[in-house]
Amino acid sequence: LLAPPLPPGSGRLLFLLVAAAFVVILNETIMSVALPTLMAEFSVTAATAQWLTTGFMLTMAVVIPFTGWLLTRLPLRAVFVLAMSTFLAGTVLAGVAPVFPLLIAGRVVQATGTALMMPLLMTTVMNVVPLARRGTTMGLISVVISVAPAAGPTVGGVILEHLTWRWMFGTVAPIALAALVAGSLWVRDVTERRQVPLDVASGLLSAAGFAALVFGLSSIGEAAAGNAPLPPALPIAVGAVLLAVFAVRQLRLGDGALLDLRVLARPGYTVPLAVLLVGMMALFGTLILLPIYLQSVLGWDAQATGLALLPGGLVMAALGYLAGRAYDRVGPRPLVLPGAALAAAGLWGYALLLGPTTTAGLVVGLHVTLSAGLALLFGPLMTSALGALDRPQYPHGSALLSTLQQVSAATGTAVFITLLTVGTAAGLDAGAGQAEATMRGVHTAFLTGAAIFLAAVAGTLWVRRPAAPDAPAPAPADTPETPAAG
Repeated sequence: LLAPPLPPGSGRLLFLLVAAAFVVILNETIMSVALPTLMAEFSVTAATAQWLTTGFMLTMAVVIPFTGWLLTRLPLRAVFVLAMSTFLAGTVLAGVAPVFPLLIAGRVVQATGTALMMPLLMTTVMNVVPLARRGTTMGLISVVISVAPAAGPTVGGVILEHLTWRWMFGTVAPIALAALVAGSLWVRDVTERRQVPLDVASGLLSAAGFAALVFGLSSIGEAAAGNAPLPPALPIAVGAVLLAVFAVRQLRLGDGALLDLRVLARPGYTVPLAVLLVGMMALFGTLILLPIYLQSVLGWDAQATGLALLPGGLVMAALGYLAGRAYDRVGPRPLVLPGAALAAAGLWGYALLLGPTTTAGLVVGLHVTLSAGLALLFGPLMTSALGALDRPQYPHGSALLSTLQQVSAATGTAVFITLLTVGTAAGLDAGAGQAEATMRGVHTAFLTGAAIFLAAVAGTLWVRRPAAPDAPAPAPADTPETPAAG
């Protein structure tokens, strides 16, 4: 049977949102290869320069929980314009920043706009796309959330090889401006809006809790090297306590919650989400660890390192889209089971086969294997998780998923870097040279990561196609916006 068509104008709307989301999320990792250059230009330490990435993740974790409330309260066009105009302002500020604090400020403003895009995109898909087409569309979104961060170092490396670091922002600003103009003309309201008051106490608990947690996780690696400003256990504990209080308050508020945590009571949402988060830990841990191995052990330069990650990113993009199309026909299990097996094979290959004389072909091959496995996981897992919810829960389910992705990315980075640091220190204490000690740390990190990923392999056995009926079709995307009730 043919899948039902999209409402008029929805294809153009979805294309715009996917393209805009790819551009803004690409910036999360694009600066990673430029840190040495920025350290020299602004005379800052590595710990200070790292805030270009850490500050981005912190801001994302703080802002995303508010998107569920925003998407419930405001028209879709208003949220899109807010997201893209904020991102554009941050891009311009970062690109012309004469001093490092202004560069950090630009990244924070950028991250605020980025944080709004993914929940906005996923909520729109769940409201506009018929059930029979959601797998294909969510496959495109999986490309955005996985390939965009993976492509960041590649794009950054190429730009830095031929231009200055300011062009990392200069090339993005015109694209963001074009998306903002197009969105102000094309985007129409397709969501159900309710006049939900903002609970200020929940907002403060959420912002402080997620900020403390992500900061603590991000500083674990620095603590292992003896450079952290305070013990990471302190902000992690504070964040955990604040988030526990936040969770209790959300459950008590019910329909008036800032972030409706009742979605976690549905196993059809929680199980795929848990597997997805373990996969995100593996992706971001690999993205931080593999360049260190290639440059510190094999002696590659930044551009060669970025290009080595490109084949895996291309495979993830192509296979993510195909997996989405296949989901609409066969459901999640025939995709996530082999996907988890492939990703596990890639991680175990890193743990057991990498060495000081490993060939480029083997490095790229293992990365392609890992990327192919994750591509079969991400789209089907997101579709299954959000498809298990009722329509009014889509904004909150999308916001929670996006928030926990940031936490899992920070966790994966922290775990891999900490194990790398500890393993390297043990190697140096045993009398090994720097490259050999680094190799020992790389081996320790990948071995532990591969073992942890076995939990994701087991979790795929409980992933099922959502049983929830399709939501009623919304008004066509090109109809005039209607005012919110109440």
